[in-house]
Amino acid sequence: MLKKRYFKIVIVVVIVIIVTILWYRHSVGKSDQAVNVDQSQYIPTLYIHGWGAGARSTNSMIDYAEKNYNADQVLTVIVSKKGDVKFQGKWTKKINRPIIQIVLQDNKNGNYNVTQKWFKNILTKLQSTYHVKKFNTVSHSMGNLITMYYQMNHGSNDKLPKLEKQVNLAGHFDGIIGLDDKVNRNYFLKTGAPRYQNDSFRDLYRHRNNYPKKQVDILNIYGNLDDGTNSDGRVSNVSSRSLKYILQDRYHSYREIEIHGVMGQHSKLHENNNVNRLVGKFLWQ
Repeated sequence: MLKKRYFKIVIVVVIVIIVTILWYRHSVGKSDQAVNVDQSQYIPTLYIHGWGAGARSTNSMIDYAEKNYNADQVLTVIVSKKGDVKFQGKWTKKINRPIIQIVLQDNKNGNYNVTQKWFKNILTKLQSTYHVKKFNTVSHSMGNLITMYYQMNHGSNDKLPKLEKQVNLAGHFDGIIGLDDKVNRNYFLKTGAPRYQNDSFRDLYRHRNNYPKKQVDILNIYGNLDDGTNSDGRVSNVSSRSLKYILQDRYHSYREIEIHGVMGQHSKLHENNNVNRLVGKFLWQ
């Protein structure tokens, strides 16, 4: 009797193990298949940080969007110092407002002809893996130049995903104070062009016809400390606002918003809930 009872117990344990293995294989199989779900109808918003920064500088913006605009971060993209792209997370669900956070391991690379290629690597991988056809960007500081250089090199390529909405925060399109700009030196001419133009400005303007015409809605947010410098402490308002002249007849719509006071400081713009609200409203309402 005792042997019979042990035999029955062994049989039950074996059956449980077999059922568990089959269930696990079925679940993993479904998960792997879900990775390849066609996400082409959903437009992801790519958040990219500035010089010397990382995930922490876009975390609060993404957190605000998730809590207040029903958005969801689906992926973190890690870009190696060689430009290799690695996805963390799985975009397995059909999400109306997907967010993708970009983190550059070489976060002090100021060669935009190199970093724009890294951005292209991200988009081509999103295209091949998730069938992405359109995208939005939210860029801070150096991130603005990376995305702009990408557009000036590949924006007219119909084989690549197309930019829909572009948010710029603290963009230095015509210089940085202390590097190639000085406090209150620059100003706009009657033509709308800045009086002093640095290499990046001239480079972007020279290739402006590659920017997708009458397609992109732009929100350009810049800070003014109201301390007499007409800047966010790092970037003059003329430098940030010079984007409009670069793209003057290329955009679909263009709006500038000036953030005044302490929370308009260069690095505080991405920690400012008023800015987060404006960005969310622009992207999703």
